[in-house]
Amino acid sequence: MTDEVARNIAAVHAFFDAMNAGDVAGIVDAYAEDGTCTTMGQTLISGTFDKPTVTMAAGRIFEAFPHGIVFTIHAITAQDDRVAVEASSRGMHASGREYRNQYHFLARLRDAKLIEWKEYCDTEMITEVLCGGLKH
Repeated sequence: MTDEVARNIAAVHAFFDAMNAGDVAGIVDAYAEDGTCTTMGQTLISGTFDKPTVTMAAGRIFEAFPHGIVFTIHAITAQDDRVAVEASSRGMHASGREYRNQYHFLARLRDAKLIEWKEYCDTEMITEVLCGGLKH
């Protein structure tokens, strides 16, 4: 494993640690200035977002999950500037509904900062719990 790959894996672990801790500043700091976050699908929260939008939205995650949301990493595979993560999440949504999802995340990093974060998950769970059943 190269030093770059090891740094990238450590950066992704730190990003998950920030999400699990509700550390909005840590989440935002994980992104490069030109970094993007993409949530796949056609949900109300799907799309590709730049760092200023991620900065605005990061705190809102924890409004939706006032007791936090916990991500568990099940596997990581890394090569060059890419880190692939299989993970799951669990949290109690502000609506009182439990949220559980399964994910594949693909990160691209430069200088241990996220330049691209892609989230693949169960979009029906997003629609039902996070979006209250509302669709486009």
